[in-house]
Amino acid sequence: MTKWGVVATGRIADLVTSDMALVPDAEVLAVSSRSTPKAEQFATRHGIPRFYGDYHDLVADPDVEVVYVATPHSSHYIVARNALLAGKAVLCEKPITVSLKDAERLADLARKQDVFLMEAMWTRFNPLIKLVREMVADGVIGAVRSVHADLGTLFAHDPAHRLWDPAAGGGSLLDLGVYPVSFTHMLLGEPRSIATHGTLIDGVDAEAALLLRYANGSFAQLSSSLVGHYPMTATVVGTAGRIEIPPPFYRPTEFTVIRPGQPDETHSMQIDGHGYQYQIAEVTKLVQAGRTESPDMPLEETLAVMRTLDEALDQLGVSYP
Repeated sequence: MTKWGVVATGRIADLVTSDMALVPDAEVLAVSSRSTPKAEQFATRHGIPRFYGDYHDLVADPDVEVVYVATPHSSHYIVARNALLAGKAVLCEKPITVSLKDAERLADLARKQDVFLMEAMWTRFNPLIKLVREMVADGVIGAVRSVHADLGTLFAHDPAHRLWDPAAGGGSLLDLGVYPVSFTHMLLGEPRSIATHGTLIDGVDAEAALLLRYANGSFAQLSSSLVGHYPMTATVVGTAGRIEIPPPFYRPTEFTVIRPGQPDETHSMQIDGHGYQYQIAEVTKLVQAGRTESPDMPLEETLAVMRTLDEALDQLGVSYP
């Protein structure tokens, strides 16, 4: 049984912790919050035996083996860094940090400490997304020529909310755009060039559109938004067909392969819980095996995605404190 500690008690921490209960080899031993009463309430709700009012105490707990970092973006780096220094395996929410430089520092530290580190890009562990990846690699739709993906929803403008606050790493790209960017990297790799268009509000990107270009002529059209309700779909177009993933593409329960002259082929599955259990099971298995990286979400892949996001944010004129 691998013992987990959860840092933060917000919405994402609540959802992921609920799904941890679906993984037989994972046990949530402790939770921390800046507010001890909130930590206690969270612990009571999820049946967690230990709670702390400071994440340093959770990281120092000798029985905690894996630390799940679910804090706002801007504190991912410092919390993950301290957990790694304490010798804990770390699953850090996406984006792993708010800058490429900090992501590189974390990756270097994890390698130096010989400790497991992974960005929590849970979509990659969804069984249907893994099947999409396999089918593309097997040439089911021929050579991929383009990827089209978007993720946007309406968030009321509130300068105090983390999504609109530069100090909290706000904006659409880091919170939502990371999904289509990571999805594209999974299929096409790192682009040769990037062109970005968007709108800034209060110093963060309220919306962004990315055109990724590749050396072989293929491309990706991606978008994210806090001010528009987007379809939240993904389409992978190849020389012999296409794959369509309905909303929400980052947590699919089905997708369809469409090829000229052949019947459409739909793959579907039921997802128990919220869908986070697949990455929890993977991390648990890898930590138990003594691995320090995930083959499905290796550190180099996280850094490549951060290079794309960093460049896009720079083109938009977004900078974080």
